[in-house]
Amino acid sequence: MRILGISAFYHDSAAAILIDGKIRAAAQEERFTRRKHDSGFPEFAVNYCLDETGCTLGDIDHVVFYEKPFLKFERLLETYLAFAPRGFTSFRMAMPVWLREKLFQKDLLCKAFGALAPDVEIADRLLFSEHHVSHAASAFFPSPFDEAAILTMDGVGEWATMSMGVGHGSTLELQRELRFPHSLGLLYSAFTYYAGFKVNSGEYKLMGLAPYGEPRYAKLILDKLVDLKPDGSLWLDQSYFNYCTGLTMTNDRFADLFGQPVRKPDEQLTQFHMDIAASVQTVTEEIVVRLARSTRKETGLRNLCLAGGVALNCVANGRLLREGIFEDLWVQPAAGDAGGALGAALAAHHLHLRQPRTPRTSGMDSMHGSFLGPWYAQSEIERRLAAVGAKFEVLDEDTLIAAIARALADQQAVGWMSGRMEFGPRALGGRSILGDPRSPTMQKMLNLKVKYRESFRPFAPAVLGEDVANWFELDRASPYMLLVAPVKAERRRRMSAEEQALFGIDKLNVARSEIPAVTHVDYSSRVQTVHRETNPRFHALLTAFKRATGCPVLVNTSFNIRGEPIVNTPEDAFRCFMGSEIDVLSIGNCLLRKEFQPTSLALDYRNSVEPD
Repeated sequence: MRILGISAFYHDSAAAILIDGKIRAAAQEERFTRRKHDSGFPEFAVNYCLDETGCTLGDIDHVVFYEKPFLKFERLLETYLAFAPRGFTSFRMAMPVWLREKLFQKDLLCKAFGALAPDVEIADRLLFSEHHVSHAASAFFPSPFDEAAILTMDGVGEWATMSMGVGHGSTLELQRELRFPHSLGLLYSAFTYYAGFKVNSGEYKLMGLAPYGEPRYAKLILDKLVDLKPDGSLWLDQSYFNYCTGLTMTNDRFADLFGQPVRKPDEQLTQFHMDIAASVQTVTEEIVVRLARSTRKETGLRNLCLAGGVALNCVANGRLLREGIFEDLWVQPAAGDAGGALGAALAAHHLHLRQPRTPRTSGMDSMHGSFLGPWYAQSEIERRLAAVGAKFEVLDEDTLIAAIARALADQQAVGWMSGRMEFGPRALGGRSILGDPRSPTMQKMLNLKVKYRESFRPFAPAVLGEDVANWFELDRASPYMLLVAPVKAERRRRMSAEEQALFGIDKLNVARSEIPAVTHVDYSSRVQTVHRETNPRFHALLTAFKRATGCPVLVNTSFNIRGEPIVNTPEDAFRCFMGSEIDVLSIGNCLLRKEFQPTSLALDYRNSVEPD
C-alpha cells in the first residue's frame, strides 16, 4: 500500500509518503524552490518522494490532502457573515482566492497532479483528512507509545484551533475541540505581529526575546484579552483583534491597551517589546499547562503527544515536562502544517483503511530521527562541487571528522551537510552550522556574521545523548530540539552584582556558563540529544570534539542565513558557504576551506535575501 500525503495553499507546503505503513520520505517544498514557507502545490516535494521510493504517481494507491477545503470555506464565509459589514474590503479581495483554492480545491489538486503525470487520473484516489486529525495522526502514530493522550494546538484549521483526543494502537479519536476565532496560536501570532515580526515565521523570535523581559503585562492580557478557564479553554475578546475581518492581526484598541503602536520591522526593539514577549509567553505556558492537566484528568493516560504550530514552542514544552503532569511527552518534529502532510497519510492508512500499527520497540519512534529528506551519493557530491568551481579535498570519514573537530575546537564556524535532510523546521545534524559552545563570542559572531540576523536570538546545543544529564537538567532524550531545559547549576558561572543588575538586551554578552554560546539569558537551552542509532556520523563528530576538548556539546543552528530555507543540495550549501563567514564546509566526505576557494565565487548573502 502506497500513500502520498500533501499539505499546501497556506504555508509550509510539503509531501510525505508511506509504503505499507512505514514512513519512507518527507520534505517541505521550500527546500527545493528556495522560497521560505512556500505555500504552493508541492510539486518538487512530491517528485522527491516518488523518486526516493522508486514509485510513479500511477503506483500510488491514495493521495491524501491534509484538510477539508469545503469546511474551511464554510468557516471563512460564516466568519464574514458574523462580522458583516465590517471587513467587506478584505472579503471582496479574498473571495476569488477562496473560490479557487477552497471551494474548488479538488479540481485544483487534480489539475496540479495532472501536470505532473498527464496520463494518470487521481480523482478516484484522492482523500481529504480534517486539519486537526492530520495533526493528531502525525503526533500519535509515529510516537513510541501504544496509547497516549493527544493535544493539537495551532492558529486554525477548518474550524478547530485546539483538539484533545486519545490514541490506542491503530485508532485515534478526537474528543474535544476549541473553535475559531478563539485560538492560542492566533493569540501568540497577534503578539508576534504587534512586536514587529512576521506572522507564521517570527513566533520563534518572540519566544527567543521573552527571557530578556519581565511578564509585566500577563495580568492585563488575562484581564482584557483572554478569558481563560480552569480546563485551558479560552475566549478571546475580538474587539481587540482584526484577523477575522481585516488584513492585520490586531487593531488600534489593542495598541491603546498596551500604550504603544505596532512596532515597525526596522524599529529598534525596546524593553517594552521584551516585556510584551515575556508576558504572552507566560500566558501561553499557563494555557498549555491547564490544557495538559485537564487532558490528563479526562483521559487518565500517562503519555502525551503534541502537534500543531504551538507545539513548536519548546519553552512551553519544557515547562510542561517539568510540571510532571504526564510521565512522558513526545512532540512531532514537523509539528506545523508541513507535518500535516505526513499526518494525512498516516490518518488514511490507520483510520480510513484500518491498517494495523507496527509495534514499537525499545522506546523508539518511527520518524527515523526525522532524516526523511534528500541525500546525495559521494560521487554526486564531488561532481556537483566540481561543476560550480569549488576547491575541495576528499577524506575518509575518520580523517574528515577529526579535521572538523579540530576546526571547531579552534572556534571556526563549520557548515555541515551529511546524509538525509531533516523534515521539519529544526536542523538536527543533517544540514547544520556548527560552532564551539565554550566561546563567549560564538553566539554573537554566528548571529551577525554568519546568519545575518538579530543578535538576541539564541542557539541550541547538540549534546551526546549519553551525556545530557551531566550538562542540562534533563533526564530524557530530546532528539528533535523541542524541549528547553536549564543548564546544570554546577556548569553555570557566578555573576557579579553589576551583571545581575543588567536589564534587557544588555544581558546578552554576559557569559553564564561553561557553554555560554548555547546558554540563554535565563540559563535555559533548547536541547538536542544526539544518538548513534539515528545519526551515527553526527554522534561521531560530537564524540571526537569531546575527546579533543572534554565538552560533548556543539552549537547547532540551521544551515541557512536569515530569510532563506535550510540548504538542500550541495550547490545550496556551497552558495551559503561562499556568501557568509562560515570558515569550513563539510559535504559528505568533501572538505572545503574558505581560504582555498576562488575569490570570484564569493557572494554577498547579507543583502541578497529578504529578512525573515
